[in-house]
Amino acid sequence: MSTAPDDLQSWLTTRLLPGWIARAFDPARPGFVEYLGPDGTPEVSDLRTTLVTARLTYVFSHAHLLGVPGALAAARHGLAFLTHVCRGADGRFVHSCTTHGEVVDGKTDFYDLAFILFALGWFAKATGETDALTIANDVMDFLDSELAHPAGGFREDTLGTQPRRQNPHMHLLEACHALAAVSPNPRWLATAGRLVHLMQQRMLDGGGTLGEFFGEGWTAFPGPRGLIREPGHHFEWTWLLYHHERLTGSAEARETARKLHAFGQRQVDAPANSLRLVVNEVDPAGRVLNGAALLWPQTEYLKAQVARIEFEGDADAAVRLDRHLRLMFRHFVDAKSGIWVNQLDDQGRPISERVPVRVLYHLVLALAELCRVTKGDTAV
Repeated sequence: MSTAPDDLQSWLTTRLLPGWIARAFDPARPGFVEYLGPDGTPEVSDLRTTLVTARLTYVFSHAHLLGVPGALAAARHGLAFLTHVCRGADGRFVHSCTTHGEVVDGKTDFYDLAFILFALGWFAKATGETDALTIANDVMDFLDSELAHPAGGFREDTLGTQPRRQNPHMHLLEACHALAAVSPNPRWLATAGRLVHLMQQRMLDGGGTLGEFFGEGWTAFPGPRGLIREPGHHFEWTWLLYHHERLTGSAEARETARKLHAFGQRQVDAPANSLRLVVNEVDPAGRVLNGAALLWPQTEYLKAQVARIEFEGDADAAVRLDRHLRLMFRHFVDAKSGIWVNQLDDQGRPISERVPVRVLYHLVLALAELCRVTKGDTAV
């Protein structure tokens, strides 16, 4: 699609983020755009989801910290919609609503709440305002009182949806790390520790691979879904676990990160994987279940390599990082527009579909991490 920018830091802060502020944020329209058409035109819709609102509130809070003009106004716009419209008078957050505040899906969703907490942590970091931390405590109180599961972790939502998933627990860990960076409240690192322990004890199988779907008591979900392993989540957890060690000193977290990274890396290096992209799904033995490749697992691969460089001094990771960054721009991201193809099929052909704005969270965080550790040079 394009070549990677020579100056990635400049591209991130002067092209990607300003372009997306212009597309997704309209001060006259509540919330944020949810999708673009294939040509990059924002889709006009009154539907707003709590997830996209929270993810973009994070993105624009981070953008403000990177010095992007107009980002703070966009972040405040998102936080206002999140806390005054997505959150009802009873304090609960709905899953989706209209720009006018009419409820479309009234359930309170664990995955949404994890990103609400993540957005609140980053908004507090961007502004120094403590009101966001008060709301975060209220959200965590709700999780602990209303969604805590007796077998450990949290229920999927207020409807008791099945199967249970590792994914929202992973993002709650990410949110706890963000909140621990800006709040002296010990609950954030304490919760993070419990989540890491839960993952190690209940979500990892005997071969050190990470399951996706589970029954009530953390048994593997029956049928094909119980076999699914997503390499992208192995890399996402890798990055998180290295930072968990940084925050807590947990050597066990580092050892788990190494195992997860090794499994994911074997899938990238597999002889049959000619494109060297991170495929969507494999089984515990590494057999491909879904050979298509979404953009977000590529960003998580970049973060895992950045963590390997930062915490392990891994020279091979530096080579892999540079190669995969170039692959990501070649196959997915248009450097001129900042628009992406969201998924390729197993032959590397773009699957034509709308551009989901929610993926901006993955792209921005990965590139910001890469720039932070490598000083923004394409050649690592």
